[in-house]
Amino acid sequence: MKKYIKALNVFDICVIVFYIFLITLNIIFMDRVVHTFSLLLIEILMIIFVVFTAYQHHKSNNSFWKNLHFWYLAPMIFITFKQLYFMVHPIHPKDYDDILIQIDRWLFGTDPTHFLHQFAHPLLTEILQIVYTSFYLLPIIVGIDLIKNERYEEFEFSAFLIVYGFFLSYLGYFSVPAVGPRFTLHNFFNIDQELPGLYLTPFLREFVNIGESIPKGTINPHELVQRDVFPSGHTQMTLLTMYATIKFNTKTKYFIIPTGILLIISTVYLRYHYVIDVIAGVIFMLITLWTGKFIYKGWNKYTDRKIPDWI
Repeated sequence: MKKYIKALNVFDICVIVFYIFLITLNIIFMDRVVHTFSLLLIEILMIIFVVFTAYQHHKSNNSFWKNLHFWYLAPMIFITFKQLYFMVHPIHPKDYDDILIQIDRWLFGTDPTHFLHQFAHPLLTEILQIVYTSFYLLPIIVGIDLIKNERYEEFEFSAFLIVYGFFLSYLGYFSVPAVGPRFTLHNFFNIDQELPGLYLTPFLREFVNIGESIPKGTINPHELVQRDVFPSGHTQMTLLTMYATIKFNTKTKYFIIPTGILLIISTVYLRYHYVIDVIAGVIFMLITLWTGKFIYKGWNKYTDRKIPDWI
């Protein structure tokens, strides 16, 4: 058993711990969660897969196992996100949009999404919808840059921060479920008319909607959409990606930084988030960094791995 544990790196252990947490929730709330047994099967298989893949990489350092070990994280994040669709609302059926709206109004004296509408323009909407949809690609771009230059320790730390950050944001979804201003402060069915883009916006908007389980033609999207507003994961993970590209001075920073700034602006402009979600995303990012460094050092020390000087 010890040889399998020693083979796990810090992002592996992060995945395993979070999946044990999901298994626990599914067992506790078995009477509320639909497809409990299917979810439990996915979660158990994911843990087995992570342990097996890490061990094979550690044992052989074969390029196939190394690449699989490094890149399983990308589909795993999405698989985990979709599991939450079946868990968050059944476990915590109350939405907190009214409180988030009140906080925004207390901070700004108005609804920021209504205020920003005066600056709306099809070209601006097109640009912001494109960068919003690029969210999942930004960490991958930085990861490819690091691996291409054989900076494996930097990749491992960056990947851990992103995965750990995602999981912390998922805890926020369980704690403060909400659907966002496009459903509460605006008419969801009128967004294409009120915020038109140019060419790609309708397709990218639909792509995002499908990812949140409300494809075109859904009659009651407000009831079915994923509760994934607080904190703004787009803000949190984009800031973590920007931190990684600056800290490790990758060439991709010249693309990541301006794109990331626009992406954060897009979260409110496109009506996906309240401003308080963005503020929470910044706070969650700082918590991720602060606690993540301790976890990274602790796990490397436990598994007799070198702790880099830059940590």
